[in-house]
Amino acid sequence: MGNYFHHVLIGLLALLPMANPLTSISLLLGLGGKLPTVERNRQILKASLYVALIMFVSFYGGSLVMQVFGISVPGLRIAGGLIVTYIGFAMLFPATTPDETEVQKDFLSEKEKSTPHFRDLSFVPLALPGAAGPGTIALLISSASTLQSTYQTLPLVIHLAAATVFIITALIFWIALRCSGRIMKVLGESGIDAISRVVGFLLVCMGVQFVINGGFELASTPMH
Repeated sequence: MGNYFHHVLIGLLALLPMANPLTSISLLLGLGGKLPTVERNRQILKASLYVALIMFVSFYGGSLVMQVFGISVPGLRIAGGLIVTYIGFAMLFPATTPDETEVQKDFLSEKEKSTPHFRDLSFVPLALPGAAGPGTIALLISSASTLQSTYQTLPLVIHLAAATVFIITALIFWIALRCSGRIMKVLGESGIDAISRVVGFLLVCMGVQFVINGGFELASTPMH
């Protein structure tokens, strides 16, 4: 039992700084400030489930997927950095063209038009690359590879500890995002817009840094 808690503690200390819920809170404040409370809570729950699912898939199948498609860890970091940069630019310079959901209304029936449609933020960007970004995925894949090289077959305590870490991380993510509703009430629409632009700039910086790190890592990797 002591070994189990040791692995859980190590896993949380390694994973939580990567899966920083503050990033997703900022994204939710910037992109989901106008969502009704019920819809926002629904998307938060979906995002939390997606975070847990991405972590499970990355830990148990990420290495295999990357081998099948010939993706390297530096390539994962660079691609993730480009996605983060794109989202940051979208928040920093909001589009003045009609929203996608507004354009789609022209092709809906009268019954469908009467039903409100909201942009789904649960998977992109709240879960990916918000909490389960390139850093988190790379950490899980490298950790799984290290454990598999250490053990011929992963012991049961490792499987239980990994599942516990992923569930606790998703639960912390859910709690943090649910608290964002109170922040929205305090800030108001103008405050959320200001935060959206500041966070957009920070995301651009983070995305560029991901690309730089991936580039340096790629340059230091020997070519096969």
